[in-house]
Amino acid sequence: MKLTTHLISAPLHTPFVTALRTATRADSLLVELSDGPLSGWGEAPQVWKVTGESRAGAQACIEGPIAAALEGLGPDDFTEALRRIENATAGNFGAKAAVDVALHDLVARRHGVSLHGFLGSTIDTVQTDVTLSVGDPDALADAATARVADGFGVLKLKVGTDAVADVERVRRVRAAVGPGPRLRLDANQGWSRRDAVTAIRALEDCDLELVEQPVAAADLEGMAWVTDRVGTPILADESVYGVRDLVNVIRLGAADLVNVKLAKCGGLAAARTLLELARAHGVRTIVGSMMESHVGVGAAAALVAAYPTSAVNDLDAAWWLRDSPVVGGIRYDGALIRLPFEPGLGVTGLIA
Repeated sequence: MKLTTHLISAPLHTPFVTALRTATRADSLLVELSDGPLSGWGEAPQVWKVTGESRAGAQACIEGPIAAALEGLGPDDFTEALRRIENATAGNFGAKAAVDVALHDLVARRHGVSLHGFLGSTIDTVQTDVTLSVGDPDALADAATARVADGFGVLKLKVGTDAVADVERVRRVRAAVGPGPRLRLDANQGWSRRDAVTAIRALEDCDLELVEQPVAAADLEGMAWVTDRVGTPILADESVYGVRDLVNVIRLGAADLVNVKLAKCGGLAAARTLLELARAHGVRTIVGSMMESHVGVGAAAALVAAYPTSAVNDLDAAWWLRDSPVVGGIRYDGALIRLPFEPGLGVTGLIA
């Protein structure tokens, strides 16, 4: 098998603003894993403020230790190849995820089935929420109204910059869209534990579905403190990369749900383990994405099709792109992601 990497920088149609950063482009590394005439695709997004991984670092990891670990193996060595990808290096979960997904994609293509079919599903649509960037109350209310008109029934509001102002923003959005759409908040670690409790309690009459990562990722005790003091479900995101992290969340009762992302955990193989572990311990689940393209989001959507989660998933990342950087793959239809019928991810190459 041959590994080839491709740097991409895809412009967004609208700036994406969170408590941690402002993005106007999605910078990623696409990975092509070839065996004869067939190629599988994967993606390692650059997310400085969350995973700390860069395109250059992912490229060095993939072309160095991961490529060396896979030397001599072919697609039929699927299980062994997955083990070697996982053990090739410490950390570097985005790089591992890209090669893990490319391998899954390649094997699915060899079997002539879609990736979601290879994972065991006949479901060909997956629902997603849509994110509203951090902004002033008027802008948020306008954006929320527009997204509901676009067909989205679950809105995720980025908060975490100022707890008092956040309350006003959320109230304006609820007033603008009415009681129908579900609202979920993502603080991206931006609140203190006390501010989190104050803000969430102040908004419980707004019928929030959940609040994601209200406090710093490392502060599991703080997140457990918040979870114990509010009625709104708490979702762990940046606090959970792998199995050990999820075990600690479960042990402390730190969250009601966990957000599983391929670029955080290392790929489809690790993500399946996390989803099963959470389910076994009564922790609800969603699958999310970083700011990535139709390749990474397509893999996550295929996972959701085969491993249904507890709530609508957070897979709108590629919706923010002005244009897809690849030929084929998933497409958005309002709040639905339509999975391809073609083999694997349905991606046939880069757009020139």
